[in-house]
Amino acid sequence: MHHVEHEPANKRFIIQDNGDIAAVMTYVISSPELYIIDHTLVENAYRGQGLGDKLLKAMVEYARENGIKILPLCPFAKGRFDRIPEYADVLN
Repeated sequence: MHHVEHEPANKRFIIQDNGDIAAVMTYVISSPELYIIDHTLVENAYRGQGLGDKLLKAMVEYARENGIKILPLCPFAKGRFDRIPEYADVLN
């Protein structure tokens, strides 16, 4: 488990466990250079395992590789951006 998959067609990053979605981070494409994180959900059975952080890290790496800035409207993502200065380069 804990492998993050990016599903561009569904505008989301997910982590699955035996075919079930354990955690998901969704985004909206505001422009080719700006993605808005609008929702992060970690199912109750998987909380406390750092899955939300894994999703955010994957999103940040994707943004860096593709010259995208991120606007974190989701409270979880916004809170992490506030606490992780290394992500400031992709923050809009």
